[in-house]
Amino acid sequence: MPSGRRMVLRIAAALGATTAVGLFGPDRAGGPGTTAHPSPSRAPRPPAPGPAGGPAVNRPMAPSSYRLQPMTSYAPPRFRRALPPVRQRPFLRVSGAGNTMVLTFDDGPDPRYTPAILSTLRHHGVRAVFFVCGEMAVHHPDLLREMADDGHVVGNHSWSHPLIPKLPPSRIRDELGATSEVIERSVGSAPLWYRAPYGAWNRLSFEIGAELGMEPLAWTVDTLDWQEPGTTTIVRRVLDGAAPGVVVLSHDAGGDRSQTVRALRTYLPMLLDEGYHLTVPRR
Repeated sequence: MPSGRRMVLRIAAALGATTAVGLFGPDRAGGPGTTAHPSPSRAPRPPAPGPAGGPAVNRPMAPSSYRLQPMTSYAPPRFRRALPPVRQRPFLRVSGAGNTMVLTFDDGPDPRYTPAILSTLRHHGVRAVFFVCGEMAVHHPDLLREMADDGHVVGNHSWSHPLIPKLPPSRIRDELGATSEVIERSVGSAPLWYRAPYGAWNRLSFEIGAELGMEPLAWTVDTLDWQEPGTTTIVRRVLDGAAPGVVVLSHDAGGDRSQTVRALRTYLPMLLDEGYHLTVPRR
């Protein structure tokens, strides 16, 4: 081969070797596990500017005052339950289709008698209203929860069973308000019905009861079981007074209520056999 052609081939081979070193040398980012490093002979390029009118790349965005505005300031006002009207007299009867009656029990709960009454009502699938006193309810929240779990209505019967018309407004509010708090804490909702002790109502009790969201419920038939007249007498009074819309008053505390427990076991199945529907008032 002529010497001139050999010289050209040697130069081409040298150039090819230099190019290979540049492609696979450590200055370039290679395969997995390798790290890119800038060439010492070439200065790093500055970051490219961002789009016109926008933030630069790698520059943290400033917090937006719009995003920091609390959305609750635009929320609608919180829903409030409408207060019942102020009554001038309590409800004495309830309305309902057919032979509807309501059984009510005052002064409890009492662990000696209330569980037996609840058991009888549960056995017959009947609901009732329990007007509880705060000083009793605060010690037996489990009985209040059992009432609510069985579908009974838990009503307010004041804290200490006082004669309401003889109390100043602040004391009436304390008697009813404290009892409502105990009921709400025990069953998860405030009572919707209340009953004045001894059935003694006045204008202030109606007004304060309405402020607390409660309606007043009295009774139509009084069993007078607190006098302990005997089981047979209690049964007879309930059956004689049975009629559509009747509200029956009994007690599950405040004394010996064993007669009340036995009477309920007797007259309840008899009322059901006669076609009466024992239920609770609706709001």
